[in-house]
Amino acid sequence: MKKITIIDGQGGRMGKAIIEQLKREFPQQPLLAIGTNSIATAAMLKAGADNGATGENPVIVAARTSDIIIGPIGIVIADSLFGEVTPAMAAAVGRSPACQVLMPVNRCNHHVVGCEDISMNEIISRVVAHVRELLA
Repeated sequence: MKKITIIDGQGGRMGKAIIEQLKREFPQQPLLAIGTNSIATAAMLKAGADNGATGENPVIVAARTSDIIIGPIGIVIADSLFGEVTPAMAAAVGRSPACQVLMPVNRCNHHVVGCEDISMNEIISRVVAHVRELLA
């Protein structure tokens, strides 16, 4: 099994939705949830993540050991998610040898030019489809 880490912040709604869909499709696949705050971590654990942690150091450690990291594009941009992503977190994820599945969330003064304007549900469906390919 691959080590899949989901990183999210704010209220953890995006991470929660990803975990719910991944657990539906891959019920035996362990998922690690890392929140940039405790509310995000709790939401992802409630969604079915197998383990969870909160804060900068868990992001740094998981970035070294994960095979796949999933999260909003802000996890590789220092001070994003309204300041929840520290420079050390962004650098750790950016330098990680893991396959990074980044979701184009055009908020917090970051806009990814060329990305389609699609719903969060469609983005999450595409994330799950990509993870399916990575696990095959």
